[in-house]
Amino acid sequence: MQFALILMQGTLDQRDMQRLLMPLLTLVPLLILVGLVIVIVPFWFICKKAGFSPWLSLLNIIPLGNLALIYVLAFAEWKTTPPPAYRWAPPPPPPQP
Repeated sequence: MQFALILMQGTLDQRDMQRLLMPLLTLVPLLILVGLVIVIVPFWFICKKAGFSPWLSLLNIIPLGNLALIYVLAFAEWKTTPPPAYRWAPPPPPPQP
């Protein structure tokens, strides 16, 4: 309620501006950190399963690093072993009467 009343005033003095901005300045770095964790952890597991170093997931920290990592994962040869081939065996014949 106090926030709405401050915004409805015609002018804001320095003290009111500080009251508005201090919570935002504490929340923004926390939100950035949570967002990075949400992005880096899945890329860590993807890189590990693809046979790359999981440390490549830290490319998400730099600008356009996410795009570079996606291109590396999309066009590189993944070092995984193929799953074993499944052989279909026909069912046994019915018993003779």
